Amino acid sequence: MINYEEEIKRFKPSLDVEQIEDAIAKTDLTDMNDIMTKLIEDLVKKDDETR
Repeated sequence: MINYEEEIKRFKPSLDVEQIEDAIAKTDLTDMNDIMTKLIEDLVKKDDETR
């Protein structure tokens, strides 16, 4: 049987939306789009330098 008093004592609330947004915004997330954009920029720059 579930002991609700014990469960309430161990309960830890989840982060608020603002806290989650702050945690995500503070991390540096490089996604595939960022990587591809950087590669294309490097190729264009390299091509411009060889002309």
